[in-house]
Amino acid sequence: MKIVIFGLTISSSWGNGHATLWRGLCKNLIRAGHSMVFFERDVPYYADNRDMAELAGGHLILYRSWQDVARQAEAILTDADAAILTSYCPDGHDATTLILDSRCELKVFYDLDTPVTLDRLRSGEALSYIGPRGLADFDLVLSFTGGPRLVDEYRNRLGARAIAPLYGHVDPDVHRPVAPQPQYRAALSYLGTYSADRQAALQELFVAPARGRRDLRFLIGGAQYPQDFPWSSNIYFVRHLPPAEHAAFFASSRLTLNVTRRAMAEMGWCPSGRLFEAAACGVPLLSDTWDGIADFFAPDEEIILASRSEDTLAAFARDDGELARMAARARQRVLDEHGSQTRANEMIGLFERAIRAAPSLTTQEA
Repeated sequence: MKIVIFGLTISSSWGNGHATLWRGLCKNLIRAGHSMVFFERDVPYYADNRDMAELAGGHLILYRSWQDVARQAEAILTDADAAILTSYCPDGHDATTLILDSRCELKVFYDLDTPVTLDRLRSGEALSYIGPRGLADFDLVLSFTGGPRLVDEYRNRLGARAIAPLYGHVDPDVHRPVAPQPQYRAALSYLGTYSADRQAALQELFVAPARGRRDLRFLIGGAQYPQDFPWSSNIYFVRHLPPAEHAAFFASSRLTLNVTRRAMAEMGWCPSGRLFEAAACGVPLLSDTWDGIADFFAPDEEIILASRSEDTLAAFARDDGELARMAARARQRVLDEHGSQTRANEMIGLFERAIRAAPSLTTQEA
């Protein structure tokens, strides 16, 4: 297949979760013989933090304005098998018009931010990446989130016809066990871009335990943290980590914490890609809890769930052997079910089913 993507970014992992996911998908789709073209607006904050210059085996097209690239995009779509528009594409409305007016066989919207999208719609906000007709004209809608509410939410709010979850994933070539590094040593680490709606949980599960255990070293990695973040003397900070450094970051921790954004936790069935990345690196997982998490990791066998600071402190008391066995089971689960190659195969399977079902495309239960 020739697949054309209009997305947020693949070239920079700074401050977003899209790039790492697209890199794993595109790499495995290209390996499988598919042709990939990714259109990305060349904005300063990604250009200044770019950690991928080209899409190996595919085509990365960086553009300054939609007017600069519209004709080229139209030409590339003429023989495309599938065109994908993603959430937070900065030229979402223009790209939607171009895709829907094209002769491309399959027209897809992929929401990598499902709970945030739906939360904003409930609040009456306009979305720069979804036009006034919603998603009714797309052949297929893919969602980073699953669960029992998915179909009704997209059908009722956005008119989507065919809906399926396509969860996060991890590239085990990038995220894998490596030797610990002293600069990343920590009893507990947390890797994630700052988000105000994660702050309460982060303070409860990370900051409060750090203040209660001044004898231990805690480490945060990520971008956009404000100056008034409640640091303590035993919380250390790494401003931004490119994906190539993630493995060493995770491997140097006794435990790593996952904290889910509020809208994601409320909707459920929305595992962060970071959760799969940490598991693939072989670090024991500590996470906040939400509906559906047990579908991805078995509590107390593959992951420790926490809702209070006392739960984090109790996790420190677990035996090293027990934590190592838990981490090994979680890693194997991810390699078996949540690798980028598995997800790329799922995507192509969903595309083929949608093409066979056209033009009488109907909503499928997630």
